[in-house]
Amino acid sequence: MRAAFYRSFGDAAEVLEVGELDKPDPADGEVLVRIVVSAVNPTDWKARRGSRPMTFPFVIPNQDGSGVIEAVGPGVDEARVGQNVWVYFAASGRQYGTAAEYTVVPSDRAVPLPDGASMDLGASMGVPALTAHRALFWDGPVDGQTILVSGGAGAVGHYAIELAKDGGARVITTVSTAEKATLAAAAGADVVVNYRDSNAADQILDAAPGGVNRIVEVALGENMELDSAVLAPHGTIVTYAKTAHDPEVNVIKHMMGNHTLRFMMLYDAGTEAIAAGVAAITDCLERRVLTELPAHRFELSRIVAAHEACEARVVGKVLIDT
Repeated sequence: MRAAFYRSFGDAAEVLEVGELDKPDPADGEVLVRIVVSAVNPTDWKARRGSRPMTFPFVIPNQDGSGVIEAVGPGVDEARVGQNVWVYFAASGRQYGTAAEYTVVPSDRAVPLPDGASMDLGASMGVPALTAHRALFWDGPVDGQTILVSGGAGAVGHYAIELAKDGGARVITTVSTAEKATLAAAAGADVVVNYRDSNAADQILDAAPGGVNRIVEVALGENMELDSAVLAPHGTIVTYAKTAHDPEVNVIKHMMGNHTLRFMMLYDAGTEAIAAGVAAITDCLERRVLTELPAHRFELSRIVAAHEACEARVVGKVLIDT
C-alpha cells in the first residue's frame, strides 16, 4: 500500500516520507479499512514532533479518517465488510494511522457512518468531536445552561457549538477575526465575541448577566483572566489543549465562586466516556446535526504541506485524499 510515515521526530519536511509499505492484516478483534479521507489534527503534528514516545520502527500519522471496511479479523462479524465507517484513535499507541491507503484498528474504532454523511464529515469526527463531547458533557446535561466555547471556529469549537445547541444550551463563543465569526455563527452560536476586544468580558456578561455555566477552553493560559471574569458561581472550565503559557490562577476568586477547573486528556478519558461520545456523535450524524468545516484538501503525496497547514492553524479542516 501507499503510505506516509516517519521514522524519527521532527519538522514535517525533515521526517515525513511517502512510499510503499506492506498492507497490514487485521488481528483478533480488528478490521482493515480502506481509507478514503484522512484528517490532520493538532495532536497529529504534535505526535510527529515527539509529544509521545515512539515504540515502532516507523509510524503512519493521523488519528482520524473515513473509509470502507475491506476485511475483518477473527471475532468480528463478517457482515461488516463493505461498511462505510469513520475511524478514530487509529494511531493512538499503534503503528498504522490513517495517512495511508489502508489502516487496521480495533473494530470499535471503526464506527458505521450513517447514510447521508459524507466521507469528509466522517473524517472530521474523531478527535475534535469526541473532545467537544467530553468537554461539554463531563458534568452532565447542558440543557438550559449557558456555555462559553473558546475558539468557536476551530474544529473542536465548531462541534462544541453544534453539540451544545443540540443539547439545549445557549452558546457564546470567542473568535479573533470576522472570518472566524462567520463560521461560528453558521455553526449556531447565539453570541460571537472577538476575544481581542478590550471589553470582551463585558460583552459576554451583557449576554449572560449571571455568568456562563461551563467553558470549553482551548487556550487556558491566554484566556484564564477572561474565563475567571465571566464564569458563574459553581461553574466549570474544561481545558483540553496545552499552549505556550501556563495559566496564573486567582485561587481565592475561584474558591469564592466554588468553581471547578478540569484538565482533559481525551486518550485517557476512559472507555465509558469514549463510548458515550461515539454513540452521541453517531446519533447526531444520523440526525444531520453536525456539519463540515471548510476543507483544505491535499493528496497523500503532499502530506508535508498538509501537516504544515494544520500547524499554521489554517481556518477550516485539513483533509488528505488517500
